[in-house]
Amino acid sequence: MAEPHTDEPISDVERIRALAHPLRLDLLDWLGEVERATATECAAHLGESVASCSFHLRMLEKYGFVERAERRGREKPWRLVHASGYELRPAPDKPASYPAVGQVAALQVQRECERIKASLARLDREDDAWVQASTVTSTSFWATAEEMAEFSRDLRELVARFGGRSGDPAQRPPGARQGRLFGVVTVDPAGSDEDGAGGA
Repeated sequence: MAEPHTDEPISDVERIRALAHPLRLDLLDWLGEVERATATECAAHLGESVASCSFHLRMLEKYGFVERAERRGREKPWRLVHASGYELRPAPDKPASYPAVGQVAALQVQRECERIKASLARLDREDDAWVQASTVTSTSFWATAEEMAEFSRDLRELVARFGGRSGDPAQRPPGARQGRLFGVVTVDPAGSDEDGAGGA
């Protein structure tokens, strides 16, 4: 339920719980942008101590999210194990994976909401072309579980159109800026219809 994703969803409870820390998610985001960085570089960018970043990078390494990259002289940078990211998905045979995924997803929602609010707070300082190109949309729809799963896949495929541009600046058109999509597709508990009598 976290984006970006790989082809192998993560359902292992211990690996999921390893992500339930805001600094670890920040480290994964930053390494996704710069490809590789030392603990010192991570600390400088994130405003954290080197000791704290080193500890959390080691924890991410323990659970298979980051690894050591090639040395740069005396420096030992880190990089993502999977540059395409990860997907957390609870599994019926692992009941504890449901609350674990929910905890990480809730943390991700909180982080993205803060980013969105920061972006909206500076609309008057943005070029109007970028303001008009942005959107905040909320809608609801009636669908089966299969249709909702298909819609979720379609949403991920839309973002895949821009794949490769983060790691390779040469693929970015002139004037390109980094955009963010925060999408949540989930069933509305208040709008459930157990009898299937609802309409569109």
